[in-house]
Parts: sequence; structure tokens; C-alpha cells
Amino acid sequence: MNLPNIEQARFNMIEQQIRPWDVADATVLHLMSAIKREDFVPTAYKAMAFADMAVPLPAQQVMLEPRIQARLLQDAAVQPTDKVLEIGTGSGFTTAVLASQAQRVISLEINPELADLARANLQRANIHNAEVRCADGAQGAAAEGPFDVIFLGGSVAEVPQALLGQLKVGGRLVAIVGDEPIMHALVVTRTSETNFKTDEKWDDNAPRLVNFPQPPSFKF
Repeated sequence: MNLPNIEQARFNMIEQQIRPWDVADATVLHLMSAIKREDFVPTAYKAMAFADMAVPLPAQQVMLEPRIQARLLQDAAVQPTDKVLEIGTGSGFTTAVLASQAQRVISLEINPELADLARANLQRANIHNAEVRCADGAQGAAAEGPFDVIFLGGSVAEVPQALLGQLKVGGRLVAIVGDEPIMHALVVTRTSETNFKTDEKWDDNAPRLVNFPQPPSFKF
């Protein structure tokens, strides 16, 4: 793709995929356009950088569709003073958007190849307030908590209780929860030391994050 075509494709991604999907947050729209998505896509899939589809990554992982990334980012409502924990770094694109909004991002990626890829991508994008760690995201990062935002970059079968305990009071966890065919995007806000409020936002599917508990399915 040459430059004019790239900019047209980027514009079309915003106007034809992201805005129609009820993403109106000006900061999210700006960052989805300003951060060069094509630089976070493996070379073999550059042509898919702006398409409404998941892009293959190493280790059988994927980069979520732009509209899903944008909608989750809008739901997270990250503030400039926030400390963010991201679970599932992938290629680092969402990490870059989060870091451009937050004070600091710690991103956990269980696959070493992806963690290295994301670090290189973030360095090239001049993102310096995000740290990518090769670690099991299901455990979170309690030593670094509590967090203002915990952002899950894939789906889980149920809201992870271990991560809820790493939220500040007033903090929120954003995740796609449930089983196919329909999963639900949830924002869980910690309202006190012992209480949480769950808001169901929208429905879509996303690939599973690794190592999170999978409740037993019912047998009849």
C-alpha cells in the first residue's frame, strides 16, 4: 500500500468501521488514527492492517478488529493519571493507545515471541511509559497494584476474581466475557473494598486469553 492509499484506508477504518460502532470518544478516535496501526501488523499481513477482521499474529494469537479495540478503549475511559494493567499485549497496538492516554501501562504477555515483538513495536512508536512483561496475565501483577484500569485484550469465560482484587476503589476492569456464540463486553467497577458494579455494554466475540479458568460445561 502506498502512502495515499494507507491514509485513505485509515480514514475509512475510522469512518466506516469504528464510528458506526458507537465509538464517539474524541481521544480514542484520534489515537486510533494517529498511532500507525500498520506498524503493529506482521509484514505478511500489512494489507489487512485496516480491515474489519482479526489479524493473525505469531503463536496462534490475533490482533482484534479495529472496532472491537476502539469500543473496549472507549469503555475503559482511561485518564492521564491512570495506572493501567493490560492482559494480552499481542503486537502492542492497544498498549500504545492505552499508554498515550495513561500515566503508566504494565502489559503482560504470556508468549515470549509476542512480548519481544510488542516491545520492538512500542519502541519504534516512541512509547516510553509502557512496560511489556513476559508473564501469565491470569495472575495479574499484584505487587504493582492496585490499578485504575485493568484491560483484557481477549475473552475470558468468567470475570477473573484474582484481577478484581487488584483494582483500586473506583477502578474498572474491561473484558469480553462468556462463551460463543455471544459474549458480552463488561465494565466492572470497584465501588468499595468489598463491592463491585457490573455494566454490560455490548455483544461480540473475541479469542480466548490463555490460562484463565474455564468453568466446567454442564452435562445433561
